[in-house]
Amino acid sequence: MHMAQRRSGLGRGLEALIPELNISEEDRVQYLSLTDLRPNPFQPRQTFDDDALMELAESIRQHGVLQPILVRRAVVGYEIIAGERRWRAAGRAGLAAIPAVVRSFDDDRMMEVALIENIQRESLTPLEIARGYQRLIDSFQLTQEELAQRMGQSRSHIANYLRLLTLPQAVQEDVSRGTLSMGHAKVLVGLDEKEATHLAKEAQKHNWSVRTLERVLKERREDKQSKITSLPKKKSQISEESMFLKDMERKLEEVLKTRIRIVGTENKGKIEIEYLEKEDLERIIQKLMDLSVESYR
Repeated sequence: MHMAQRRSGLGRGLEALIPELNISEEDRVQYLSLTDLRPNPFQPRQTFDDDALMELAESIRQHGVLQPILVRRAVVGYEIIAGERRWRAAGRAGLAAIPAVVRSFDDDRMMEVALIENIQRESLTPLEIARGYQRLIDSFQLTQEELAQRMGQSRSHIANYLRLLTLPQAVQEDVSRGTLSMGHAKVLVGLDEKEATHLAKEAQKHNWSVRTLERVLKERREDKQSKITSLPKKKSQISEESMFLKDMERKLEEVLKTRIRIVGTENKGKIEIEYLEKEDLERIIQKLMDLSVESYR
């Protein structure tokens, strides 16, 4: 069948979420002229993958349209409820008509189909999914629990996406561009704008994993708590030696992209290099080996 594959992890297929989209043997299938059809007026999708449409068109040339599209009557012709990709591909394949089943859908149901179908697209970013969920909530006055039931998802799944919309705009743009993952974004939810934006930039600059970002945030919180519960140190208490060691830690962290701790003095001590997983350890060792080779050149 030429049905769009549902996005993995986004719940049940469109037909399970909206039973009226199911086509049975009792339905009357008729061939409608492509020129009499129009896209769903509430369709938020403006672009379609050209390569995917060409592949579908080639399949239609060989096998025809195996799954009828769903339409509703309009003032002039028909509006597509579901199956716009098949309609577009059929035109590229040179067909003049396409099999269709006519249904009675009001505007609210048409909008719901368009939004849910759009959310299930493979190419959507986490922020686009979150905005789609929010639009469904706003359009149909749904609670998160009601939306979760309609989408075949848990309430926590819906809540996790909606929380992304509370992030600072700059961080949302990072997620939209794909330079920051949803995992990173979830860690930053709830922080004030300045801290969230700063940590987002640091995570991208140093290529932090989600676990590293969690650890850095945990350490920042512990450090803040320590400053609140203890007296601040006087500048005279901070020796030149400790400032030197801190500077060395910072420089090593810049090179190795991980947490460094120097224990001891300028004359004697040890350097602790943190790694979070096997791949991280291998990366650090390779970096040290590369630096060693460079020093002999």
